Amino acid sequence: IVRRSARTLDRYGPDFRYRHYAAVRRLPVAVGGVAAVGALATAAQLPWLRRRLSDRLAPGAGPGPGKRARSWFSVRFVGEGGGRRVYTEVAGGDPGYDETAKMLAEGALCLAFDDLPPTSGQVTTAAAMGDALTERLRAAGIRFRVAATRQDEGYNGHSTSV
Repeated sequence: IVRRSARTLDRYGPDFRYRHYAAVRRLPVAVGGVAAVGALATAAQLPWLRRRLSDRLAPGAGPGPGKRARSWFSVRFVGEGGGRRVYTEVAGGDPGYDETAKMLAEGALCLAFDDLPPTSGQVTTAAAMGDALTERLRAAGIRFRVAATRQDEGYNGHSTSV
């Protein structure tokens, strides 16, 4: 999606590249996460185990309001260009229910009521709604912030924090 947005929108620039990584503080957490994903992928291939997994939660049975109030998400991005490195963050509350509902509702409102660029066909969220959606999500309580800006190593021979 990010790469498709970059091909569609000139503001990404001709030299745009994208990679993503997961960061964890301890190796056992990383190993456990990989093992859990592998186990679920394997379990999904076995019909009797897949049925057993899908029967664990009844449709509509999710976390209660208390658990959702304690849940949160934070996604960090690093952008480099023009001799600078910028660290940004998008954060909010419960990503499974509350924030997903905000994103869907604000996206629908954005498409219905905001002045958007003309597009057609299958387009990404950035191409269809861009800054208008970002502003709606901010107003709905999802946080977008620049965490830090630094000069790139080698750009002027040193690294500084701003």
